[in-house]
Amino acid sequence: MTLAQTVEALRRTYDSGITKPLPWRFAQLAALRRMLTERSAEFEDALLADLGKNPTESQIAELGFVVGEIDHVVRHLRRWLRPRRVSVPGALLPARASVVREPLGVVLVIAPWNYPVQLLLAPVVGALAAGNAVLVKPSELAPATSAVMARLIPEYLDPRAVSVVEGGVEETTELLEQRFDHIFYTGNGRVGRIVAAAAVKNLTPVTLELGGKSPVYVDDSVDVDAAAQRIAWGKFMNAGQTCVAPDYILATAAVAERLAGALERAVRALYGDDPATSPDYGRIVNDHQFDRLSGLLDAGTTVTGATADRASHYLAPTVLRDVPRDAPVMREEIFGPILPIVTVSGLDDAISVINGGDKPLALYVFSDSARVRRRILTETSSGAVGFGVPAAHLAVGGLPFGGVGDSGSGAYHGENSLRTFSHEKAVLTKSLKPDTMKLIYPPYTEAKDKFARGLLRKLG
Repeated sequence: MTLAQTVEALRRTYDSGITKPLPWRFAQLAALRRMLTERSAEFEDALLADLGKNPTESQIAELGFVVGEIDHVVRHLRRWLRPRRVSVPGALLPARASVVREPLGVVLVIAPWNYPVQLLLAPVVGALAAGNAVLVKPSELAPATSAVMARLIPEYLDPRAVSVVEGGVEETTELLEQRFDHIFYTGNGRVGRIVAAAAVKNLTPVTLELGGKSPVYVDDSVDVDAAAQRIAWGKFMNAGQTCVAPDYILATAAVAERLAGALERAVRALYGDDPATSPDYGRIVNDHQFDRLSGLLDAGTTVTGATADRASHYLAPTVLRDVPRDAPVMREEIFGPILPIVTVSGLDDAISVINGGDKPLALYVFSDSARVRRRILTETSSGAVGFGVPAAHLAVGGLPFGGVGDSGSGAYHGENSLRTFSHEKAVLTKSLKPDTMKLIYPPYTEAKDKFARGLLRKLG
């Protein structure tokens, strides 16, 4: 079956109404949950092969994450789907108005390689809950996980309504030529622009979950060792290949000096004296990414790490201090286990650095000062803000996850996923009797003119 035929088959399924009833939606979510729990070992093996992920990390950040998302959606779905009543202007009474959520149709989900389970299936949870047919495109750069998806999804989910397409650039390009009712893309900004440009041809709405340099500001009011532990955890999980990982640290010279030592100790506490032998530390996905990251190691002064082995794609957890603001490592999203510390003169300088770059996907603040927190919250723009912890906001089902500006558009997780994959239809119901509309029908008389002008004053 060609890709065009696959999309057309999904559209026939959607048009038949199969995906709309609530029992079907709940059945698909339950089947997806079973797939992740019954076949978790196969997913763990695939993630280990693709990224060197420890099975426990796979459970926390991939499989368990999606199971938690399913449980949250199932618990609230009926309430989220109830028509939402809205008030009606007095001039239209008697009447009733409401907003009804309906599925969009056939949606495309394109996933990246760094979290190839979570970032493929979490959007699918929302798409199915909303009642859509779904075509999923796993990343070819995580081939073992892609193969497991292609094998297990048709086994567990309704193959009439959910299809998997494997492949690389050629297949993705052909997919983008098809007509979808929504495209959900997670990845880098360069490809995001290609996706958006392709979608415009069919006037297809898109959600773009991109990345960016997520800064961390640390001041002298916090326990530096405790902050370093959390920063190191958020930065070096998945070998730094996380879109919301701390990208760089901003701190005064005094704080930076203390923080550098604390980060070195934190890395040792997490991964031992030699992270290369730690079963808990991952690997860089491929030669291309390894070579790109290796070229960023010569900035500033090495605090810890900076050792690498291309054959095994090992790049040590690396902390750099005294990094110039114009260094290559500061010009692009790092997306790897390199953490630069940039010295600033204080809060004003830090805010200036943050606002001088693209709007980040996330921004992290380690400060016990309410004034500092308030200023960063109100004087910067980012997809999310984390006070005292990086990355953990993803685990809060009620929070939207998404970027702003170059870090993305649109959001998902929980009810936000339902909103993304639904159309909110406006519904107005007004009885034919009594016919209050006759007050605004032509022919227009002096009395009607007075009524209209009085109505405008009331509405104003």
